[in-house]
Amino acid sequence: MTAPTPLTYRDAGVDIDAGNELVERIKPLVRRSFRPEVMGGLGGFGALFDLSNKYREPVLVSGTDGVGTKLKLAQQLGRHDTIGIDLVAMCVNDVLVQGAEPLFFLDYFATGKLDIDTTAAVIGGIAHGCELAGCALIGGETAEMPDMYPPGEYDLAGFTVGAVEKSQLLDGSQVRAGDVLIGIASSGPHSNGYSLIRRIFDRAGRPGDLDLGGTSLVDTLMAPTTLYVKPVLELLRGAHGSQIAAMAHVTGGGLTENIIRVVPEGLGVDIDAGSWTRPAVFDWLQREGAVADTEMWRTFNCGIGFVLVVPAGSTGRIAAELDRLGLAHWRIGSVVDAAGRGDRVRIG
Repeated sequence: MTAPTPLTYRDAGVDIDAGNELVERIKPLVRRSFRPEVMGGLGGFGALFDLSNKYREPVLVSGTDGVGTKLKLAQQLGRHDTIGIDLVAMCVNDVLVQGAEPLFFLDYFATGKLDIDTTAAVIGGIAHGCELAGCALIGGETAEMPDMYPPGEYDLAGFTVGAVEKSQLLDGSQVRAGDVLIGIASSGPHSNGYSLIRRIFDRAGRPGDLDLGGTSLVDTLMAPTTLYVKPVLELLRGAHGSQIAAMAHVTGGGLTENIIRVVPEGLGVDIDAGSWTRPAVFDWLQREGAVADTEMWRTFNCGIGFVLVVPAGSTGRIAAELDRLGLAHWRIGSVVDAAGRGDRVRIG
């Protein structure tokens, strides 16, 4: 009987040497994101972070997310260097909502066959996103899984932990009828609605070079999600930060379903759709896709990526601070008494 041919892990499609080479390539990128609280370096089984000198009564706030099918568009276009920024932003903007400072981030990258250049570009984007957000890329996992993913495809997930002093936690309990909604500009669709976006893009013949006011359609669609962390934390820690009653990150569910998440029962929100300038990309998507207004509001951010809820008497001071921080913003609506009305969110 003929002896079976010896097999290796490489024969089965997993290249350990390539994985090791990738780790060496990304080490300097990752180190640039480190904070003083990081203990040790890459390569351990667990990542260490020392909170002892920073917080008195820390509340840990965690978040996890992906980038949806924007990842599919990135792979189709061969644009791998900024999708990692999206991954970081989708996680850290979420924990920011409760007033938390993102402390560290971990990523999960999975593919069928490891391409070192592509993977390094993706993780480089993650590391850059962490730098922009002020959090440490403290660890991660790169998984090579033959037969799980078609050639050239990969998947991404991220996880972050933030912290906030217990006394400064924002949970929406201070929101009152009459409070004002201040919307902060998005950079475009961010990382939401891309299953619909790709459908419209394909049906329109993929006109990537279409000019949308000085920026091509494809550049607009691939613009990284805005990282709101540093300016909003500066606002919270400033003289008027205590006047912010709540905040919302406008992600999946759009304007219809996200702001209301931080508004107590019995209250609703009225949004004035004409109070801000909607970016041209959303007009193009609505026109080419024949998308109804209600579908636009519940799918896309429509130009508003983050929302502050503030007492009416504080809007001028908060607006002045947002101007100083370079954040484009508009007064987009208000909190109202929703008793007796069926729809807690009205946009018109």
